[in-house]
This record gives sequence, C-alpha cells and structure tokens, in this order.
Amino acid sequence: MLTSKQRAKLGSLANSIDSTFQVGKSGVNTEQISQIDDYLRVHEIVKITVLESSLLTAREAAEEIAEEISAEVVKCIGSKAIIYKRNPKEPKIKI
Repeated sequence: MLTSKQRAKLGSLANSIDSTFQVGKSGVNTEQISQIDDYLRVHEIVKITVLESSLLTAREAAEEIAEEISAEVVKCIGSKAIIYKRNPKEPKIKI
C-alpha cells in the first residue's frame, strides 16, 4: 500500500512520461495485461489511456490491471491512469 506522499512522488514522476498503453472498446485482455506487467518489470511505472469508446472508466481499467499483476494504482485523472509495481530485484524508483 502506498502512502499519500509516495503517490504524490510517483504522480509527479509520471507527469513527464507519455501514455504507453491504451484500453479500447474491447476492454482489458490478458495479452495486454501481460505486456503491461513486462513493461513494469523494466520501468516500474506506466501511464495508460482509456479511450472514450471503452466501456470501462480509467479507474476500473487500472484496478483490473493492478489486481491481475499485483501492482498499485497511483492516480486516475480523466481518461488517464498511472500504475506502479516495484521491481524487487532491481528497483529503479526510490520512494
């Protein structure tokens, strides 16, 4: 569980990155979840965009992804969501 200070720090780090993944009208699938998990192993933080055509909100999509890969939802604003998963072997982000 992240504290509010940790969420704030991760949120500020995510401001400078672009959205890497998009969730469309088909929702979140297992292949996409696998790709996000692989990406998080390297980068530890990811920003996703939920398209307007999606049946899910950004919060719903982020929580579904985070639950599947044991990650944390940092923040959801509008159609964007930030997800964090610490790399236990080689952490890159100090929080």
